[in-house]
Amino acid sequence: MKLKKKANLEIGRNSAIYFAVGLNVMLFFTWRGLEYRTYDHKNATQELLIFSDEIEEDIPIVNLETTLPPPPAAAAVPEVITIVEDTKEIEETVIESSESNQDDRIVEREIAVEEVVVEEVEEEVTVPFSVVENVPIFPNCAGKNNNELRDCFNAKINEHIRKNFKYPESALDLGIHGKVYVMFVIDVNGIVSNIKSRGPDLQLEREAERIIGLLPKMEPGKQRGKPVKVPYTIPINFQITD
Repeated sequence: MKLKKKANLEIGRNSAIYFAVGLNVMLFFTWRGLEYRTYDHKNATQELLIFSDEIEEDIPIVNLETTLPPPPAAAAVPEVITIVEDTKEIEETVIESSESNQDDRIVEREIAVEEVVVEEVEEEVTVPFSVVENVPIFPNCAGKNNNELRDCFNAKINEHIRKNFKYPESALDLGIHGKVYVMFVIDVNGIVSNIKSRGPDLQLEREAERIIGLLPKMEPGKQRGKPVKVPYTIPINFQITD
């Protein structure tokens, strides 16, 4: 009994085609492998930097200026002269002389002048506390000589500051301290005015001005028997103790 071979089941039928395809694929990959190149990135970067340094040049800036053609000259327009016949009559103005005539009588007028009252304006004089003849008198300091009144004034000021002193809480929390100089004036009415301060922090300055603003009315300082303004300066030391 003979076996029949089926063409579609024969294994070696297309072997030549498969061999040729496989050979071409291998040759292609072999060729690509030979053509593939590798580069050293460090050397490539270095060469690129050197190359860029060599070709660096200053490119000159060229300014292009365009000159516009001059505008065409305007055509001259001939001036038209119109001749008008003057038919209006001109009235002559007669100027009368302002000189007085000898025949005219000159009437003299008497003007009554009222009495002029000249008010004497007293200038407000400012005399420093250290040289004023009569220092301002703090309440409860009357009846003593000028030197004792000056010492009493200083003592009363210090007592007033200690009595009304209050350390600002925010400045205390932040550890702010220092000396504040307060300047003020005792005016001709004995009232403390023009209070100014200078210190390390605004909060301390405001507290110092508040204390001085509470000073009572005093008897004003005098120079040659007349009230004068007396400026005064005192330092207030804000200290934080453990």
